[in-house]
Amino acid sequence: MLDRFLNACCRLLDGLVAGMLAVMVVLVFGNVVLRYAFNSGISLSEELSRWLFVWMTFLGAAVALAERRHLGTDIVVAALPRAARRACLIVAHLLMLAVCGLIFSGALAQVRINLGTTSAVMEVPVAGFYASGVAFALLSALILLRDLARLLGGRAADADLPLTQESEDTPRPGAAH
Repeated sequence: MLDRFLNACCRLLDGLVAGMLAVMVVLVFGNVVLRYAFNSGISLSEELSRWLFVWMTFLGAAVALAERRHLGTDIVVAALPRAARRACLIVAHLLMLAVCGLIFSGALAQVRINLGTTSAVMEVPVAGFYASGVAFALLSALILLRDLARLLGGRAADADLPLTQESEDTPRPGAAH
């Protein structure tokens, strides 16, 4: 059930991130054209683009975590026997969960601090900017807990043991495309 929920979330977030990118392109391109051609601009463009970029980055990172699309190298771990690779992966998941906890607590503190502060141009609570960290931490923790449960339950296949892929050009066998 958690798998279906996370897969649906990732599909939704893929579309949302693509929409954010499209809005950013339109805003920035429109602003450039207006500045050069008409000596005016969209005052909302820079601030909204910055907010969308931050949200897009955090949501995209969570989707990349779910799909194991983060780049990295596992040359040392790959040389270990299966049991040692599994142990390293469990430790890595526990460390990443701890980092998610730190991100969550820090972002939540910033959300609380900035509830009464509004942004300069959009005049919306700045807490929405920092809520991206809260969303990332919660979604990433769910993904990591699901994967950790698979590892501890012995349901992780050998193809599931690497957390990263070596290159964007060569996807890991068994990875979602």
